[in-house]
Amino acid sequence: MVFLKDPCGIACLSFTYVAILYADFVVVRWIIIETMSDSSWGSFNIVLFNVILSLLLVSHFRAVFSDPGIVPLPRNRLDFSDIYSTQKNDCGHTGWTVCTKCETYRPPRAYHCCICKRCIRRMDHHCPWINNCVGERNQKYFMQFLLYVGLLCLYTFVLLAFSWTTECKVCGISILDRQARMMHSIILLLECILFGLFVLIILINQVQAIFEDETGVEQTQNMGNYRPRKPRLALLSDVCGRQYPILWLFPCTSVSKKFDTPLIDYHV
Repeated sequence: MVFLKDPCGIACLSFTYVAILYADFVVVRWIIIETMSDSSWGSFNIVLFNVILSLLLVSHFRAVFSDPGIVPLPRNRLDFSDIYSTQKNDCGHTGWTVCTKCETYRPPRAYHCCICKRCIRRMDHHCPWINNCVGERNQKYFMQFLLYVGLLCLYTFVLLAFSWTTECKVCGISILDRQARMMHSIILLLECILFGLFVLIILINQVQAIFEDETGVEQTQNMGNYRPRKPRLALLSDVCGRQYPILWLFPCTSVSKKFDTPLIDYHV
């Protein structure tokens, strides 16, 4: 389990959970209960909404606290002066390089994160919303989080549309109830629009990057064009795991860990 003590990341985490819990409160208290309390559809929607919300929270928790693919540090401090003096950082293994900041060998497609201060395998980017890097071992959970946020926003739009076209059976007595319901509904609508568009853009970018077999770092530096193309299903399996594709939707399985023994144990 990893957790980065980054003020910006912690602030984003706090804001994320406040927004999620607020959305749950408004949907249950001011939308479902107020318009469907006399129907079994009310109970059904409360259960379904909170099931999706639970999957969202679990996937976010795992994206936050999972090891994104941190390259282990050497057991003993090494002298890289001979490598610094050369023009090439070739370590004798194809694609392996030396990180001058970590002072460690790193496998192919591992990059240094200046916030985590470690090298991350298949690092895509550092995301403050999970206070962690998106890398080889937690990209699956990050994408699940985006997917569930998008589904929850879409579900909320449907519930809001239904509530606005349905007479509130409880609010008719109090004007304050009507005003409170309208205020919370407008705030929730704005929240869903902002978060929904935001995660949609990021999710499309993540899927596109997977299909092109490029991380965010490689897209920025145009470093992925040399690799041979693989089938899209194989590329998705590399990120989400090699179990049944239906299990890719659930944050219950882990991506297998790769061990960097060829050079991490060091023969120098």
